Parts: sequence; structure tokens; C-alpha cells
Amino acid sequence: MSRQIKLIWDFRGAVSAKTAEHHEIHLKEYILAEKLSPNITGFETFGEMHAIAFMVVTDETMIQVRDALRPHRAEIF
Repeated sequence: MSRQIKLIWDFRGAVSAKTAEHHEIHLKEYILAEKLSPNITGFETFGEMHAIAFMVVTDETMIQVRDALRPHRAEIF
């Protein structure tokens, strides 16, 4: 089984939660357009001034997605 990697986009400011929530919509669209799996996305809020949107990819697709979408950071899922 290949390793899963969580790609993360950070958003800061008063509207960070809404921005992260909206960004997740685009991540889902990308997954459908590129026929990627696993189909795991989400967003989390860390206080009123910081939120993230994320998607989970495999080792095999990580480079392709990283180059296309340019996440801010990543971690093992």
C-alpha cells in the first residue's frame, strides 16, 4: 500500500474559515477532473484568524498535484 500525504493550504485573517471552505470546493473539482483517489478533502479552523484546506494524495500522484496546485506544506496522513 502506498503512503498517503496530506497537502495543506493555510489561510489567515478574519475570513480565513470561509476562504478555506471555498478552497475545498476547488480541490474536490480537481480530484474529479483528474480522476484521483483517494477522494479525501476537508477544511479545519484553528481560531478566528487561521484555517486550512487540505487534500490527501498518494506518493504516486503527489508530485503532479504539488506542481499543479502548489500547496503551502504537507504531512504524512
